Amino acid sequence: MFKPIRLIPDNPNIHFLAIRTPALMASIAITLIAIVLIFAPGLNFGIDFKGGILIEARFEQTPDVANLRGEMEALGLGQIALQAVGTDGHDIMLRIPQQQDGDAGNQLAIQKVRDHFGSSVTEYRRIEMVGPQVGSELIKTSLLAVILSTAGILAYLWFRFDRAYSLATIAALMHDIIATLGFFAITQIDFDLSTVAAVLLISGYSLNDTVVVFDRIRENLRRYKSKTNLEVAHLSLNETLFRTMMTSGTTLLVLISLYLFGGEVIRSFTLALIVGIIVGTYSSIWLAVPVWLMLEKEKPKL
Repeated sequence: MFKPIRLIPDNPNIHFLAIRTPALMASIAITLIAIVLIFAPGLNFGIDFKGGILIEARFEQTPDVANLRGEMEALGLGQIALQAVGTDGHDIMLRIPQQQDGDAGNQLAIQKVRDHFGSSVTEYRRIEMVGPQVGSELIKTSLLAVILSTAGILAYLWFRFDRAYSLATIAALMHDIIATLGFFAITQIDFDLSTVAAVLLISGYSLNDTVVVFDRIRENLRRYKSKTNLEVAHLSLNETLFRTMMTSGTTLLVLISLYLFGGEVIRSFTLALIVGIIVGTYSSIWLAVPVWLMLEKEKPKL
């Protein structure tokens, strides 16, 4: 009879917390380095924030996106993002960065694109220019969205758990968000509105992973009254390991596929989620639980 493949044994006994101190130090170092990187060199804001040009063109024949990307680079208009849109492959979306001469430079860039495409384009379905002022407002509203959503999550945690659990979960959540932003700062990958949405998703995903572990710890503390906090934490991490690996693993498989085959438009979004989920899985084991162990007092054992 066929037996399902088990990547993780039924009763794992992995001593995750044996390296909790160096792991905690590494998390602190990652957070501090990421904070520095966010300010210098800073995030590489995309067209949504810095301003630029958005063009949606319909071609008579299905264009080769790879060749088209090379042609656009030759125009000298900066780093242009291209994405096939629509169902028949005839529509192409171009995102051109803000030009140096402001509106005049943007108009010249649009004309260069029109002249280059010539009669191969049957219709320009959309030509939009995003000014720097609009981009500045988007930065403010996006930052406000992240702050308000994080504040709401923190308020929920404070009422959901007691002090030690809440502070440990908050530490893991802030670590995940800051580490993801630091990754974008050091790689200088475009940070746009879709990336902001990914950061909000990461905060929810990170919270869910940590809450599952802490719920099991609370349950096991009531069940095994003679065990120490460290022993209960060790047991709980191993009991939730299969769920953690399956949830994170299957999600990562989907995201990696989207990153490889989803095109330029969603690449920043999927990359942010990939980094956030990896960091979130790490922090739920090696940051949240060690912080809880530091804050939670040992209760008298029976």
